[in-house]
Amino acid sequence: MFKKLVTLIGLFMVLLCTAQNNQLFEQATEAYNAGDYAKAADFYNSILENGKHSAAVYYNLGNAYYKQNKIAESIYFYEKALLLSPNDEEIKTNLSYAQNMTIDAIDTMPETGLSRLYKNITGKLTFDQWAYLAIGFMMLFVVLYILFYYSNYSTRKRLTFIGSLLAMFFCIISVIFAYVQRSDFDKDQPAIVFSEESLVKAEPNNSSAEVFILHAGTKVNVLDQLDDWKKIKLADGKTGWLPNDDIKMLKDF
Repeated sequence: MFKKLVTLIGLFMVLLCTAQNNQLFEQATEAYNAGDYAKAADFYNSILENGKHSAAVYYNLGNAYYKQNKIAESIYFYEKALLLSPNDEEIKTNLSYAQNMTIDAIDTMPETGLSRLYKNITGKLTFDQWAYLAIGFMMLFVVLYILFYYSNYSTRKRLTFIGSLLAMFFCIISVIFAYVQRSDFDKDQPAIVFSEESLVKAEPNNSSAEVFILHAGTKVNVLDQLDDWKKIKLADGKTGWLPNDDIKMLKDF
């Protein structure tokens, strides 16, 4: 009886939280449409504080900050939305608008044709989506194999056998892509510079030589951490050390 009561209370709390987040989302949308972008941002942030993370919330929050001309914040939330929905063209478009308003112009390192092709293919889906696709192909393999086993006609046996082999092949490919995507996701630790002007040092201390300057909104990748400093790398290959407080990690869901 006690377990059932706890389950019912838990279910009630989930439903209550969902209803509250839906109401906050509607209030945020109304505030945004009314031009009160700061209030809309407050509502969206309240949803995040309730533990609800979604591409839609991050995207709308990015829009609210963009309208307030808070470029670093808008880029930060567009990038977080893109992590959850990597193929969303609207997010990519608005992110590019925000990035065009940053000061730093960072060139990307050239990629080989093979590397670009690999990223284009594996990047079509997230590692979770590749994993779900692998499960789908495995189920298809089982169904086709059963049909093959019980088929009495040679033509049907041949087709179901070939189909089951193809399903297994694509299942293995999907598992490999899921593993590769997960490895790349874990290895990559992106962050956005929030300091208006950040001095990048050669070593993790204030007395070290300055190697270059970054400004708010620039995206970096964190390679290492030492005390209150983070070693970062730019898209053009440059590296250096920044104070922890100058950047915000994107994967802090």
